[in-house]
Amino acid sequence: MPSIAFLECTRCGAHISADEPQTVCTQCLEPPAGSLYVRYDLSRLKGTDPRKVINESRNDWRGMWRYKSVLPDVEPVSLGEGWTPIIRSKRFESVYLKEEGTNPTGTFKARGLAMAVSMARHYGLKKLAVPSAGNAAGALAAYAAAAGIEAHIFMPQDVPMANYVEAVAYGAKVTLVDGLISDCARIVAERKDQEGWFDISTLKEPFRVEGKKTMGYELVEQLDWEYPEAVFYPTGGGVGLIGMWKAFEELEEIGWVKPGKRPRMIAVQSSGCAPVVRAFESGAHTSTMWQNASTFAAGLRVPKPYGDRIMLNIIKQSDGLAISVTDDEILASIKDWAQNEGIFLSPEGASVTAAYGKLIAEGTLSPKDRVLLFNTGSGLKYTDVIAEAMGLKRPAPEPQPVFEMLT
Repeated sequence: MPSIAFLECTRCGAHISADEPQTVCTQCLEPPAGSLYVRYDLSRLKGTDPRKVINESRNDWRGMWRYKSVLPDVEPVSLGEGWTPIIRSKRFESVYLKEEGTNPTGTFKARGLAMAVSMARHYGLKKLAVPSAGNAAGALAAYAAAAGIEAHIFMPQDVPMANYVEAVAYGAKVTLVDGLISDCARIVAERKDQEGWFDISTLKEPFRVEGKKTMGYELVEQLDWEYPEAVFYPTGGGVGLIGMWKAFEELEEIGWVKPGKRPRMIAVQSSGCAPVVRAFESGAHTSTMWQNASTFAAGLRVPKPYGDRIMLNIIKQSDGLAISVTDDEILASIKDWAQNEGIFLSPEGASVTAAYGKLIAEGTLSPKDRVLLFNTGSGLKYTDVIAEAMGLKRPAPEPQPVFEMLT
């Protein structure tokens, strides 16, 4: 594992020491302060064979930690996260689905929180707090329990029931808020200093990106060290999209992938909460707060992501797109992929399958383009909200015939 050289502000470029725990840039002259990227000296890896480096790593380090050569030098708090399968579609020959529902706690959030909690334990932090649309809460609760760290979680009161149950079961201190994730974030910001919490919010600490970037390394390795033409990603806070782009930069710097045309990054949101799509379509550099956000894809209900500027820049650099789909289209895609592919998508994952269909229908992409779609979580974590969207209720049992006993 490499030592961290420094933390770099994504906005002003300042270099900040990683010797002490950091949140966002302390050098930015104008708000909002920039998020921090972890930077390493990767020169020792240049010219190496990735297969050899990773094979040596995976003897002792499993899952996403097979990439320890490009991750911080820390003892992992691990529950087996990462190295999720890529499943080739049965109907679309050029479509591959990255199934993140096989992670601990059932979603991709395990990656970022495994890395962040590992570093929190390294720094000796005792109390972590997070606002969450649902799945980050369960992941933080699990990894904090494994690390012996206190977790304080704030979620909208209408999150999927599974998110609430798992957070409580893991022993986290859970508060349900009458509002959105933005309201939860405000509460954490207002109380963290008084309560002694370290804020582990999306892009307000450097290490969740490092966990999420392993998705970029994995997809390239699983596609035989080549990029797909496009990556479709359900975008709420957007850390996964940002982390993958960082991975592509590192892969090219090391020489494990030839510099060239990177994948088009397709950010997908719900039409009921689409601040990044609106900003992209208007040519803006940042998003504005989405009023009255509403979608049953809970992870997409982020009215103004902190990393909007970074995401919009990545979309532009990659000749990508930001596209929205309706909740009806999401639900239709859940049922379509369940019945025709045998995969129970999360609502967020179904947003990208629905978006892929739209872009193919309008001719923006060719059916021959090799694309990777991210299902960021198991549909089994959403059974209550999906059942409600389907108007599905448990039927009454059918009466059984009663037979008289013959004597």
